[in-house]
Amino acid sequence: MVIGLTGANGSGKTTVAEHLQAAGFAYLSLSDEIRAELERAGLPPTRENLIARGNDLRRSFGRDVLAVRTRARITPERNYVVDSIRHPDEVRALRALAGFHLLHLEAPLELRYQRARERGDARAPASFEQFVNLERLETAGFDPEAQNLPACAAMADAVLVNDGDRAELRQRVDAAVQGWLQEAAQSDPRPGWDEYFLQIARIVALRSNCLKRKVAAIIVRDRRIISTGYNGTPRGAVNCNQGGCPRCSSLAASGTRLDECLCSHGEENAIVQAAYHGIAIKDSTLYTTLSPCLQCTKMILNAGIREVVFNAHYPLAETAARLLQEAGIALRQVELD
Repeated sequence: MVIGLTGANGSGKTTVAEHLQAAGFAYLSLSDEIRAELERAGLPPTRENLIARGNDLRRSFGRDVLAVRTRARITPERNYVVDSIRHPDEVRALRALAGFHLLHLEAPLELRYQRARERGDARAPASFEQFVNLERLETAGFDPEAQNLPACAAMADAVLVNDGDRAELRQRVDAAVQGWLQEAAQSDPRPGWDEYFLQIARIVALRSNCLKRKVAAIIVRDRRIISTGYNGTPRGAVNCNQGGCPRCSSLAASGTRLDECLCSHGEENAIVQAAYHGIAIKDSTLYTTLSPCLQCTKMILNAGIREVVFNAHYPLAETAARLLQEAGIALRQVELD
């Protein structure tokens, strides 16, 4: 889940972010991208400089540039709170993330001014008049590249009025976020077992040293991985990507010069690794990123594997598929995004 925060200066975004951090959310701020630019330029991170440099970045690189840069740092296995969202295109960019919710915070003007003064950092206003004038730069919306907090507020999934103490604010935040967490739990975004194991096989394939194509297989029994393998040259030989396989190094056409290929296939290596470590694989399921060739199919049959699940078709696999069918081995394709 990703919780985005928007709201005027002093509305309570920092308090909410700290509260969610204490609950295990990772913290990111679009303003950090602007602060990094100011630091490179040798400028202090005053509120005026943050507003001006943020607007310049939107003009130069697109209105969603801050959100796109921040979005690239988000990974699906964690919950995040993203602070300082100030333009509707930033909201749209972040909505591309699964489980994104925008929380708008608001509070009376005089109370927000008091909070901003008490904060005492580089953003603190020198006077109430300066505070109001800077707020106009964030809310007027005359410049399409400039900050537009009212437009962001209109896109919010929830609005919280922060006119009390911090304990009250935390209670309101908890009520909103817990509701979103329950919705997420009911939708159950977890992958099924087939997708889960095939995605792991894709990661295993990244270890391949083959120049032609990266392929991997994993062997599973009772929903536990008991062996993995990826394609490449045999143990003790020069790696394919270091010139160890003459066929791959010469960029031979697909299906030709197979007698010169020194690379072992992913399925072959998964089976051999199990044997090497004394692991029984009878009645297991083999997940592979590419359907098995004829040679690997014969090894699958003789190893006692009972099911093969693959992602993509191997171009020369028709005979292998018929042999698996003849032997009563289940063969299923599961396509991934």
